[in-house]
Amino acid sequence: MPDPAPVSAVPRRMRLVCAGVAVVVVAVGLFVALTLRSNSTGVIEFGAVDQVAVAGLALLLGAGVLALGRSRVDADAERIRFRNIALTHELPWDAVRAVAFDRKSAWATLRLRNDDEVSLLAIQAADREHAVRAVEGLRALLAAAEAKRPKPPPLLYPDPRE
Repeated sequence: MPDPAPVSAVPRRMRLVCAGVAVVVVAVGLFVALTLRSNSTGVIEFGAVDQVAVAGLALLLGAGVLALGRSRVDADAERIRFRNIALTHELPWDAVRAVAFDRKSAWATLRLRNDDEVSLLAIQAADREHAVRAVEGLRALLAAAEAKRPKPPPLLYPDPRE
């Protein structure tokens, strides 16, 4: 049986919203920077340095808003790599117990074998069919990895929990 296809996902709608908000923030900041010189408070006149500072702040704020949409998931037969805003993580499939996307969740999560949960901000409910396809692809990759794992040896004594 061939390995399932690799999966890549990004938050489509989130990126569009972030881009729109960033454009508005930069446009308003640049407008304020350009019209700042003619404004005065009666005591302080704003100069070119103030205009450059306001424009720089607008650009920084716009870049910060764009960074919110940088989330990404890339998975193949061996591992899953994901970036949530700033940090990038890489996990082998052996560390993952399940790929969850609960009905009321805003994004998918990885349930790990050590009972931790990690959010996958790139797979968001707002993306609907794209998110469903990404989760199905991740689950197929996880199932293929599970099938390749060697079976644990039998216990010497029966498990009392069973």
